[in-house]
Amino acid sequence: MANLKEVKGRIQSVTSTQQITKAMKMVAAAKLRRAQDSILQMRPYAQKLNDILQNVSSGLEDNDDNLYGKEREENKVLIIPISSDKGLCGAFNSNVFKRVTRLLEENYASQYKRGNVTILPIGKRSFEYYKKRGYTTVDDYADIFTKLSFEEAKLAAEYAMKGFASGDFDKVEIVYNEFKNVATQIIKAEQFLPIISNEIESENTFETPTDYIYQPSKENIVEELIPKSLKIQLYKAILESNASENGARMTAMDKATDNAGELLKELKLTYNRTRQAAITKEILEIVGGADALG
Repeated sequence: MANLKEVKGRIQSVTSTQQITKAMKMVAAAKLRRAQDSILQMRPYAQKLNDILQNVSSGLEDNDDNLYGKEREENKVLIIPISSDKGLCGAFNSNVFKRVTRLLEENYASQYKRGNVTILPIGKRSFEYYKKRGYTTVDDYADIFTKLSFEEAKLAAEYAMKGFASGDFDKVEIVYNEFKNVATQIIKAEQFLPIISNEIESENTFETPTDYIYQPSKENIVEELIPKSLKIQLYKAILESNASENGARMTAMDKATDNAGELLKELKLTYNRTRQAAITKEILEIVGGADALG
């Protein structure tokens, strides 16, 4: 049986850990409220803009007018995994890494073997993960979450768009956690480029593309709307991931706090039993000594 000093030391250690996890849960809850407000405000705008983008893209008579809608043989692939900067958020980051691995195995195995898969990590955890494993990475956008804003996110989007337009990449995919609620995050792998035509989606929904009247001209609309919409889509994915991260951390710290509470109960019970056993032993020794003297 452990001595009293060891058990008391463990109780103090677990109590300190519980205080830390409780504080981290409160911090995550405060950040979650702000992140949740941001993504809830962004979703309707991003969804409507994406619908317009798909309709405009499908309505173009000449695909050459749309640099970002050209479908090519998928020889070179860019994958954008969005993770967190820090850990202690449960399976949040590992789910992203597993989804990317599955994506490579199922869809891009031949490209990966030829060295034609590039990773653009967003978040320090994904940067460290793929850098350590020898992947070809783009290292300039890993720290977006240190100063999260649309201006920072659009730089990463512009890199992917320029790479696609110039032929450096034939396909771009984003892997991230979509925020559903505090306890649930849905892992997503979405095609960023080329733009998915609304005609493809409407095959299952029986919807027809909207016939827009272009003002001032279709060329100006394509030139301005499509790049802006793509930047918004990436920014939305980053906001989704940010809200999901704080929700996952809040849940993980809540569980850790509860587990620490359960462990404290067991340790205190062990401490009381050990203390009782020590007192009983001392009493028996005193009684035995008294009998010997008698």
